[in-house]
Amino acid sequence: MGTFDALKAQLELQEWPNIYLFKFIVPNDNHHLAQVTALFDINSEISYHHSGSGKYVSLSAKEVMLSPDDIIAVYERAALIPGIISL
Repeated sequence: MGTFDALKAQLELQEWPNIYLFKFIVPNDNHHLAQVTALFDINSEISYHHSGSGKYVSLSAKEVMLSPDDIIAVYERAALIPGIISL
């Protein structure tokens, strides 16, 4: 069973295309923020919230996704970014 099988099964219960909210936590530096932001389309609605200590940034992105497979693909690319936490 793959890492994202449970998520994919849950997503397949919804109708597609649909708006999906991604949430990630990354170290607060330009390199990490650029890598995570690059996962999304220019039309995505992205917001940032800095941690109290300033060491981390929570990034939320709303994007129209065409299918559960497209969502899984974003999470798979995100998993390659060192230090990222997917929520």
